[in-house]
Amino acid sequence: MAVFSLRGSLCADSKKEAGSARLVQILQDVAAFVAPASGTSGQAIELKMEFEKATGSVKFLEDHPLMLRFQAPNRLFLAMDVNGPVSLSTDGTKVWLHVPAKNMLIEADNSVPRFSTRPDSIKTVTIPELKLPVTGAQLAMVPLLFNMDVKGSEAEGWTAKISPKPEAVQSLKIPAATLTAVLPDAKGWPQTLSYDDGKGNAVTLKLTSHKVSDSLPQSAWQPQSDSDDKVERVALAHIVKFAETAIGSIGSKIPSLPPATGSVKVTATEGRGRLEDHDGANVLYLAGSPEEMGRQHGTLMKKEIRYGLNRILYGVGVGSSFDKGRWFFGEIEEAVRRSGPFVVPEHLREMDAIAEAAGMDREEVRLSNFFPELFHCSGFALMGSATKDGRIFHGRILDYLRGAGLEENAVLIISKPDYGHGWANVSYAGFTGSVTAMNEKQVSLGEMGGRGEGNWDGKPMAQLVREIMEKADDIDEAIDIMRRSKRTCEYYYVIADGKTKRACGIKATPEIFEVIWSGESHPQLSDPVKDTVLLSADDRYKELVKRVKNGFGRFDTESARDLMTRPVCMDSNIQSVLFAPDTLDFWVANADGENVASATRYSQYNLRDLLSSISK
Repeated sequence: MAVFSLRGSLCADSKKEAGSARLVQILQDVAAFVAPASGTSGQAIELKMEFEKATGSVKFLEDHPLMLRFQAPNRLFLAMDVNGPVSLSTDGTKVWLHVPAKNMLIEADNSVPRFSTRPDSIKTVTIPELKLPVTGAQLAMVPLLFNMDVKGSEAEGWTAKISPKPEAVQSLKIPAATLTAVLPDAKGWPQTLSYDDGKGNAVTLKLTSHKVSDSLPQSAWQPQSDSDDKVERVALAHIVKFAETAIGSIGSKIPSLPPATGSVKVTATEGRGRLEDHDGANVLYLAGSPEEMGRQHGTLMKKEIRYGLNRILYGVGVGSSFDKGRWFFGEIEEAVRRSGPFVVPEHLREMDAIAEAAGMDREEVRLSNFFPELFHCSGFALMGSATKDGRIFHGRILDYLRGAGLEENAVLIISKPDYGHGWANVSYAGFTGSVTAMNEKQVSLGEMGGRGEGNWDGKPMAQLVREIMEKADDIDEAIDIMRRSKRTCEYYYVIADGKTKRACGIKATPEIFEVIWSGESHPQLSDPVKDTVLLSADDRYKELVKRVKNGFGRFDTESARDLMTRPVCMDSNIQSVLFAPDTLDFWVANADGENVASATRYSQYNLRDLLSSISK
């Protein structure tokens, strides 16, 4: 039987060395339990625990129970109760996800196709072995990398603490966290385990009971379903990908951009397309037919596309199933089926070319591009008497899914299609649609998501924005394209025109289309300001109005950017952009590992200059 053991006696003159050896032995015992010796059968363990304390981003776990059953190599039952019970279990051949509060039971196995549109998309996968990332032999090296401290006695119990040495943190990038275990006696299981990342996030698990046995019945690895549960069979490949994505995203951190020096480096080329590094920010140039632009995009940003789209589909997407009580792939496939016929064919051809070049399934890229349907944002336009020199500025704040993986793959895409206007898409690797854009005809556009999820019988918002960029010569044509289009859900837009220095806000649903010109009032915009269009919600709208009134008549590029800082932007702010469509200048900021977008460095560009550098 594998146990947590403290062997030997503690001598006063070698207390530190003995304590280190004992702590290593504890870790090696754990490794031996999780990964038993070859040819031996692993034992089954059942642990019942409680999150005794939690702070920071994990505070929601506090006072909630946790139950774990495990038997090597891949039998698992994990149950939690956070805003209702949920369990994940596997018997080594199938995986179950059970959310009783939503009456949802997902059963994943290898007989289900990954995509409903392709019955041949069955992919046989093996449920990975659940094991530690290090071996018992590697754990013997722990004293060289970690500070370890074991205090107490066999009579009083032990407190074992481990934290990485400064040189290990610096050279090996080991998190500067502290793990503490309280053991009641020399051979006992830990009474509590505490983890503190040193940044305000800490959790303490208290063990309430444990049981070790040679085996457990088959039913121990299956959910206890209710008669009214809706059972949905899904592809095991999707669940395995979800687990891999979740684990792979742990600890990822986006570095802050360095100060701007004007450095521009070409990092790769493909046909007429190329990828450049502008002081640490990616700029992607695409030109030609849909197939050519898709190939350029997929080739030049293959790594970023695969990482980003997997995070969206298999991380955020699948993860959202448990909150909604609906399987994500079923929902997004329905959205594509209903809205796909309204998409410009050239845009679909470009998506398929991206998939081929990036080595992904066509369905994965298409589904990802139909994903951005619920953005929560703000936008404004300032012109005429509101600005210092009668300029026109259009600000766009994207508040959405910070930390989900989008901002790690931020890229400015400069497109010069054979069939339409050249334009700038402030976007993310792998996405062909847009939510923030300006074209060479001096028309800029940003959106704000509303309600109406499920109204998908029309052109997806991101594809509608792109169509306007490629076709509209001015604000009137942009409005006309949007008005005539079959629309989905509920969205709000700010459109600005640098030629005429006009701007408007738009409320659009499948049935409603309202245009609010600068300075006009609207029941949802209770405090209009002359020569401005201000779109936001609740207290953010009030703060935006207040700031605009305080700075009225004096706004320049810097003060206009300052309008987008907290609390006008939210904690989820991943992108902030200021357009000056009269000159085609614009400034882009993306969130990093520490800051919301509006608090990071803005990169300045000029669309005319960027388009002129694309070869003919």
